[in-house]
Amino acid sequence: MENQPNFQPRLFSFKKIAVLFSAFVCLLAFSSFTPIPNNSDAIVGVWKTGEGTAMVRIYKNGEKYQGKIVWLQEPNDPETKKPKVDKNHPDEATRTRPILGLINVWGFVFKEDNLWDDGNIYDPKNGNTYSCTIRMENANTISVRGYIGVSLIGRTDTWTRQIAK
Repeated sequence: MENQPNFQPRLFSFKKIAVLFSAFVCLLAFSSFTPIPNNSDAIVGVWKTGEGTAMVRIYKNGEKYQGKIVWLQEPNDPETKKPKVDKNHPDEATRTRPILGLINVWGFVFKEDNLWDDGNIYDPKNGNTYSCTIRMENANTISVRGYIGVSLIGRTDTWTRQIAK
């Protein structure tokens, strides 16, 4: 028999260690993303509008979801120095109601796949009411789509969840 070196196979080669390390890094990266909860109450909470000028608290009212304005970046009217009122509403009788505390989203029903539909959104800036759908993009982001008639013709705003500190 020839003299063969006493070769012991290594348990882990560099290639195996590199693959395991890469898998571990990928696992950490994907686990840092917040999963999208697919439950009807996932929408409940306080959300800041895309412009960042208002916050809306969405809550359950019976079997439907609605929301009211709970914070305004500029709560007072610059002209009157008094709290902003719903001065653009088409019904003159409601033009003195305050914007703060105003229910501006209502009638939403949870459908499936993180979608709330059959709702409405009121924009106090122009006094218009639109049909609306809300889709949860992740646990801290929703897409709010207001439209007239067909949802293809409308505008989507991205709202972010506000966490109490």
